[in-house]
Amino acid sequence: MAKEKYIIELRNLTKSFDGVKVVDSINLKIKENEFVTLLGPSGCGKTTTLRMIGGFEEPDEGEILFEGKLLNPVPPYKRNINTVFQRYALFPHMNVFENVAFGLRIKKLPKDEIEERVEKMLRMMDLEKFGKRHVDSLSGGQQQRVAIARALVNEPKVLLLDEPLGALDLKLRKEMQIELLDMQRSVGITFIYVTHDQEEALTMSDTVVVMNEGHIQQVGTPEDIYNEPTNRFVADFIGESNIIEATMLEDRKVMFDGRVFDCVDTGFGTNVPVDVVIRPEDLQIVTDPEKGMIRGTVTSVVFKGVHYEMLIENEYREYMVHSTLMFPEETQVGMNVQPFDIHVMKKEGYG
Repeated sequence: MAKEKYIIELRNLTKSFDGVKVVDSINLKIKENEFVTLLGPSGCGKTTTLRMIGGFEEPDEGEILFEGKLLNPVPPYKRNINTVFQRYALFPHMNVFENVAFGLRIKKLPKDEIEERVEKMLRMMDLEKFGKRHVDSLSGGQQQRVAIARALVNEPKVLLLDEPLGALDLKLRKEMQIELLDMQRSVGITFIYVTHDQEEALTMSDTVVVMNEGHIQQVGTPEDIYNEPTNRFVADFIGESNIIEATMLEDRKVMFDGRVFDCVDTGFGTNVPVDVVIRPEDLQIVTDPEKGMIRGTVTSVVFKGVHYEMLIENEYREYMVHSTLMFPEETQVGMNVQPFDIHVMKKEGYG
């Protein structure tokens, strides 16, 4: 079996500002041609991590490896890595063609080669008619394409993107998510993407790295991160969650709300305090409360376009439920949940 090839490795990477650790001894391996997203709230360390990979910040401790070689001492302009910032940093006095050609002119490539590479990149970005336009006459989405074209024309092995869609409106952002994903697949290079937007991360990534307070909380596929969160922070940060204090009685048996539920989790031990996650869409409402594993009263109903979001309260807690069926406030209902939709996590600070 062929050994997996990692293009970037972070080893015990640490960075502090004013005595506060913003990145705290993180370890991460990124494969060739992978779309990796660093996801987390503001101040979690994701942009600082990206800037260290790009060479714009020096780590206090730890190593950054590029194709197995130490990258720490290499200045940004000598790294085979390019960056697209949230503020695209285009040159307003230059037209689109010259913005894209800028890095190639710095390298003093032949004029014919520059023209060929820039024209090819403008075609790829659907900008071939805009070469002579000034960048400040373009829309936000077009400016973003110019910034990406300028980065990609240098043929880097890794492209870093720091919240590049943050300035766009919702509709354009969703369109650009798909375009970026198509771009990454067509050019076949590694993208390392920073966002605080959970939907963006789940939509675009091969691998999501969830960060909080300078630490990596979980690394996995979007499906793993959503369906199998490792702790309360990840479960709460990625989508809506019902997080329930429970007791793992034994393998595949967990107790909460005064009754025992079947689940699929094992290896927690017996009579161990745990947290249980149930996603709102995984609770199925039944009109006859007696036929529900969990019973409660609807206290709030909000229409969300594709579903109704309801709060259902019982003597133990309040549940959030997403359903295409609407039950008015004050309705007594039952709720059922399948064993594989009850996700058991180790309790924070226990064991």
